[in-house]
Amino acid sequence: MAYNGTGVTEFILMGFQLQAELQLSLFFMFLAFYLITVGGNLGMIMLIQSDPQLHTPMYFFLSHLSFLDICYSSVIVPQLLETLGTNKMVITYERCATQFFFFTLYASTECFLLAVMAYDRYVAVCRPLLYAMAMTPQTRLGLVAAAYSGAMVNTVVRTGCTFSISFCKSNEVDFFFCDLPPLLKLACSDTKSREQVIFFLAFLVITTSISVILISYLFIIGAILKIRTAGAKAKTFSTCASHMIAVTLFFGTLIFMYLKGNMGKSLWEDKIVSVFYTVVIPMLNPMIYSLRNKEVKEALKKAFKRIKVSQGK
Repeated sequence: MAYNGTGVTEFILMGFQLQAELQLSLFFMFLAFYLITVGGNLGMIMLIQSDPQLHTPMYFFLSHLSFLDICYSSVIVPQLLETLGTNKMVITYERCATQFFFFTLYASTECFLLAVMAYDRYVAVCRPLLYAMAMTPQTRLGLVAAAYSGAMVNTVVRTGCTFSISFCKSNEVDFFFCDLPPLLKLACSDTKSREQVIFFLAFLVITTSISVILISYLFIIGAILKIRTAGAKAKTFSTCASHMIAVTLFFGTLIFMYLKGNMGKSLWEDKIVSVFYTVVIPMLNPMIYSLRNKEVKEALKKAFKRIKVSQGK
């Protein structure tokens, strides 16, 4: 074990601790997921930028969601692939803290951005005549900047609380990246006060975001129920369905992981859930928004036609 006088200078990521054959299978599975994630989200960003019909507030926020999915997946998955592919499990203290910082930043920003997207849908459905005035380019940028700013405050405090702990019990992190529950198990001092601060911040970020989302959708549902024709109801609901699915998947896993009462007591269970929101959800989001969205489908068709025409020339 390496020490710097007050704690460890490096950690050992234990990963999944499976047989070599299973480790290799997981490597190729996660590599495929990661390539699909990067390709799908980059494709979504490029599609939104290239099609003028998608230059609307909803797709502006969606492009930022795709960017965040690429970023926070890239903070975790390359490290995971390195561990699975080479059995190199050592990570320096500084790299561990950096990974923790950026993962918290991108995940927190995604919480706030999903709330912003719910508010955008509320204005579009419930205040359609004021939508253009309410969602100006300056307003959009301001909302995204607010999401990043709120996430930065949470990230700085959470990272500071976590890495001001003395880690002297061991340097073996029973996880596949530097996350809070396994790190707390290595503390050699009382962490109750820090855990309370961290739990409060997680509670604040998640409940604030969910509250905005729930209130927005209560108004949206009320507006949909007032629509007389079934076709118009279905069309209005379809503009929100993709976002509702993304919200349910993302916040469902976060609540299980960080707001449960037995934080860190079932690390194998935590590993499975963490794989879902660090690897699977970022991969699924482009599919959710493309398969259930007529405008994205039309943009994809036009993009494929342009490619065929250019190849024909």
